[in-house]
Amino acid sequence: MAKRLSLLTLLAILPLALMLGCGDLGKVDQGRVIAFDKSKETVTFIVDVKHDPANPDYSGALITFALPKDPAERGEDPKFGKRMKLDAKTKEITIYDVAGKGLKKIPYTLIDEKDGVAKNNPLVAGKKFPAVDKAKKTVTIYSGRQKILITFSLPEEYFALPDDTWEAGDEVRVYYKEPGKALRFMNITRTDIFKK
Repeated sequence: MAKRLSLLTLLAILPLALMLGCGDLGKVDQGRVIAFDKSKETVTFIVDVKHDPANPDYSGALITFALPKDPAERGEDPKFGKRMKLDAKTKEITIYDVAGKGLKKIPYTLIDEKDGVAKNNPLVAGKKFPAVDKAKKTVTIYSGRQKILITFSLPEEYFALPDDTWEAGDEVRVYYKEPGKALRFMNITRTDIFKK
């Protein structure tokens, strides 16, 4: 009877001990960077709600994190931009609209599109994108993920926006326990997981 009681006590206490031993495992968020403040060491991004590397959906919350102080817990500084999606089928570009504090879909007029363009293709290798031509009212974008080089025109009012409006920011991931304070920061776009 005493053995059975101690076994029952052990079984009752074991889950509690495991919960206390594991503690708070923390959370992970991932998204596209729209702002990076090097002096304050903060990053702001739009959360990817799909978590599908081939087909991300940057339509989640806008969140800001203080980066870890320990360099071992921190990846490369991110590039920021406001372009969330380039949809060649619907001929729309989705940006983060700073003034409107939300996502905005902008229809464009296609001028030229080249598909299947790899990063080492002479059309894009060593060149800077986006290329904004305010005189011709055109924007040329290269998307490495989509392997597309595209030039389109927009209404004149959009050319008052900064050039980073058409830039895709880096994809980043943060691990945290307390909202707004990253314990680990990874720049997915600039991290080669196959590098030795």
